This record gives sequence, structure tokens and C-alpha cells, in this order.
Amino acid sequence: MQKIYLDNAATTQTDKEVLKVMEPFFCDIFGNASSLHSFGQEASKAVEDSREKIASFLNCELEEVIFTSGATEANNIAIQGLVKEGDHIITTSIEHPSVLETCQYLEKKGIEVTYVKPKANGIIDLQDVENEIKDNTILISIMYANNEIGTIQPIKEIGEIIKDKNIVFHTDAVQATNYLDMDVEKLNVDMLSLSGHKIYGPKGIGVLFVKKGTKVRKIQHGGHQEFKLRPGTLNVPGIVGLGKAIELIKTRDNAEVKELRDYTWKLILEKIDNVKLNGDLEQRLSNNLNVSIVGVEGEALLLGLDMVGVAVSTGSACSSGSLKPSHVLMSLGLSHEESHGSLRISLSKDNTKEEIEYFVKKLVELVEKYRKMAP
Repeated sequence: MQKIYLDNAATTQTDKEVLKVMEPFFCDIFGNASSLHSFGQEASKAVEDSREKIASFLNCELEEVIFTSGATEANNIAIQGLVKEGDHIITTSIEHPSVLETCQYLEKKGIEVTYVKPKANGIIDLQDVENEIKDNTILISIMYANNEIGTIQPIKEIGEIIKDKNIVFHTDAVQATNYLDMDVEKLNVDMLSLSGHKIYGPKGIGVLFVKKGTKVRKIQHGGHQEFKLRPGTLNVPGIVGLGKAIELIKTRDNAEVKELRDYTWKLILEKIDNVKLNGDLEQRLSNNLNVSIVGVEGEALLLGLDMVGVAVSTGSACSSGSLKPSHVLMSLGLSHEESHGSLRISLSKDNTKEEIEYFVKKLVELVEKYRKMAP
């Protein structure tokens, strides 16, 4: 049986080149990067080399790159480390849970939060954001690209709207990192989060870009690492791997991924009736498809496809244990039935045309089978 992985929005396979550069830092170059002796300084140099690569990629200064355990922690620092009681935050109803649940927690602490809904195509309207700005608005946090439907938000334009206002702008750029322009100067952002395991790097490592002068405070205590903002012993192998993964993005052409994505959608449209694409077809990540198939439960399709060796998703991996319909799809105005019948298909640089044809063949068989069984 073939094993085909089409859930790259959840995580990607670590690139072999990334693994190769990481390996020495587990057993050979194992020092604590905060130690003053030669073991520690060798590790510290590797950390700073990676910081330099990431700063170059983001077009920012070295001290603006803060290493974290991942984007969930980065998002928490960006939001919790900035606001106080009485402040107002603007975010969207389609954010990742690490932003949404943080904002919901802060509402209980006396912070006001506005959740802007997208248009039916999954794109946030600039005017809707501007209309929600108040005198006490201190933070706007809007994701660069959505993790479920792949829609790309007008981050640069939002940044321009608030450039002259005393508002900090943060974007969760986890899904965007591998595919979109990440120049923080062009994006007009003050803070940006990214994660290693979405870009063929290791799990457990991420970055928070914090523009110099942004008054964000640490939310954990116990150390002075990462410019006193994120305490804790540095994950040197992870940082080295992240640096290499970032380096490899510069050499990657995603045109082939987009071509394969479009081929996948063409086959699905040809072979299955009553299907709907969720989110805008053009303003979306080149590896993402999110489709609703009428008359079939997405979870049943996921399990059926897994039985024949194909891995897809029904939504965000962080909430896959929930039976609730996707908050993202519900925000687009989909019905419960359409939301429950959704599949997220996210491709990688390693997928092939043959894999896609096998996947669609098995999907067609399952849809026909389950529709016949439906009452």
C-alpha cells in the first residue's frame, strides 16, 4: 500500500539537509549556549549564525529575532506581553487557536477584544479593520495566511492603515513563511511569528520577530536568555535546524507545488459532483485546498483515506480532537453540514502527480460509497 502525505499544513517532514546540520549538536557540540567555556561558546556561535540567517530572511536586525519553542509561544508572548487591563485588541474570527484562545483568556482579565469576520471568500476587509480602531486599541493581530483555508490576508495594507497610529501590529506568519514575502519592512509589522516544523524544519522551535522599540514584556521568568524576553536554555539543535530550513526557502521554487495543487482541484471537480472550494482560489497559499463535499462527513473521508494510505485533514491539527465544526469555515458562513464535510489537502515540495491521481481515485471511491450509505 502506498503512503501519501497530504497534510503539510499540520507539519512537514524535516528536510534531510536540515537533519544533517542538526546532528552534531546533539552529541558532539552539546554545550549550553549560555556557558562561558569553549563548549558553550561553540554552541552560542551556532545560535548566532542561525539568528543571522533568519534576520537576513526577515530583513531585520539580529536583536529583533527571538527564539521560542514554536509559534504558539511566540503568539502568546506577542499578545500577553503587550496588553494590560483596559486595552483593546483587534483580531479576526479565523485565527489559529493560539491567538484566539489567548485573546479569550485576556477578555477575562479585563481586556477588550474585537473579532473581525472575513468576507465569504475568507479575506479580511481593510475597512472592517479600520472601523474597529478605538482610542484604547493597542494591538492588532491578524494572521498572514490561514492554516485551514490558505487565504492570504492584506497584511501590508493593514500595516499602512495603522502606521501613523500608536498601535502595535502582529502577524502569525506560520503558514506563510514557506510561500510568501517575509520582509518585515515591506509588511509594515511590529511583530511576526513563525515555526520550524511548517517549513521542513524541526518541531519545537520558532521565532518571534519584535521590532526594536516595541514595548513587549516577558511572560515567563527564570532566566535572561533571548535579550531577557524569553528565558530558558536554548534549543541549539532546533535553532541550527531552523536556520538551515530558512536558508533552503531562498532556493525553492513553489511554482510546481501550485501547479500540482491546481491539478488536484481540476481532478476533484471533474470526478466528484457537489463539491465546493472554501476560500478564495487566487488569494491563497499555493499548496492549499480546502473543499466541502456534500453528503459526506469529512471525518469519515479522513479515516477512509487513512486506511488506503493517504493522510489529509479536516481542519486545524490543534483542534482535531474536537467534534465541533471548524470555526474558520463557520466564519465564512458555511452550514454545519458543509463544515463537517470539509477536507483540507495541503501539498509539499515532495508530492508527485502520481500520488495525486491515486489520492483522487480513492477519494472518488469513498465518496460514492458513503453517499450510497447516507440516509
